[in-house]
Amino acid sequence: MSIFSKYEGLASALKSVTAGGGRNPFNVVIEKPISSTVGLIEGRETLLFGTNNYLGLSQSPAAIEAAVAAAKAYGVGTTGSRIANGTQGLHRQLEERLSAFFRRKHCMVFSTGYQANLGTISALAGKDDYLLLDADSHASIYDGSRLGHAQVIRFRHNDADDLHKRLRRLDGTPGAKLVVVEGIYSMMGDVVPMAEFAAVKRETGAWLLADEAHSVGVMGKHGRGVAEADGVEDDVDFVVGTFSKSLGTVGGYCVSNHDGLDLIRLCSRPYMFTASLPPEVIAATMAALDELENRPELRVRLMDNARKLHAGLQAAGLRTGPQASPVVSVILDEIPVAVAFWNRLLDLGVYVNLSLPPATPDQHPLLRTSVMATHTPEQIDRAVEIFATVATEMGLSRVA
Repeated sequence: MSIFSKYEGLASALKSVTAGGGRNPFNVVIEKPISSTVGLIEGRETLLFGTNNYLGLSQSPAAIEAAVAAAKAYGVGTTGSRIANGTQGLHRQLEERLSAFFRRKHCMVFSTGYQANLGTISALAGKDDYLLLDADSHASIYDGSRLGHAQVIRFRHNDADDLHKRLRRLDGTPGAKLVVVEGIYSMMGDVVPMAEFAAVKRETGAWLLADEAHSVGVMGKHGRGVAEADGVEDDVDFVVGTFSKSLGTVGGYCVSNHDGLDLIRLCSRPYMFTASLPPEVIAATMAALDELENRPELRVRLMDNARKLHAGLQAAGLRTGPQASPVVSVILDEIPVAVAFWNRLLDLGVYVNLSLPPATPDQHPLLRTSVMATHTPEQIDRAVEIFATVATEMGLSRVA
């Protein structure tokens, strides 16, 4: 028996997705980014509507210059974890900057956003504790629960009443109760009603962790996410996020006012046993954070673009998620149709993400788009036009 035999079902599914000479949608190569919104794919200039680069800062001249200067001054890597030789002055500076930005006392920086969830959740919720997770939680949240061996209870997506019922059933049971929600959910772009969850947290005495990966830089007067927008930052015990969305680099963090967070550095395995971020990434992230703080017009433009794309796709007769956010997904019913639609979009010059069950809510395949502050109105109009063309070609448009 081959060690790969267990993946025969996966191989068969991938074969069906690429049947007839179709592309592998999970192996697309952006040969060269021409700008934040245009990349070279298969030798053609292609509009990028699937990069999560919400503020367009991956191409920030200031961030690029900071990265070059840091590499020259500090070298290109640390070769060690944060608890060994991998903490340099720049790492501490970034943690202090993030603490000040979020108005929190403590910050831990991880090497990826995935590890931020994995390392924080697994350390906070152990085998004698309870994790209450939104049913649509990201894979990194579920993986963190497995690493920590906490007892997992799922509640209905974005349903604070359902969470309340489940917490009431645990009343009097030993162990901490940690509730985990996301700010903006990455598949459908729907926003958490954070104030409702904060009220449940206050009433039940649970702890609340918010994964604001897709909402920092997007929501709130200062870009601190949905907790800020809803006025309940003091009720959120831990905020986890990533640098790979609005900040355009790579890495992750957890911020908190609880002094115990510093102890997590000594028991979070993804923090302890992973080489730390290289100096050039730290420097670029701080430069991008400067822009996030000092250019609020980027958030305004981003949300204007999100509403324009969401409305345009609906006007083209396509079924989208429930609200306009930087994540706008087109919902389809059949996987072969979604695969064909995705391939045709790329043929015509638009790159989006193809998301397939079981990674999607309600088992529907999605054409997941993410919009940027740097998209021009003309680029959004062109993307909508191409979506409409393909929908018409495939007989999917609901417009009479």
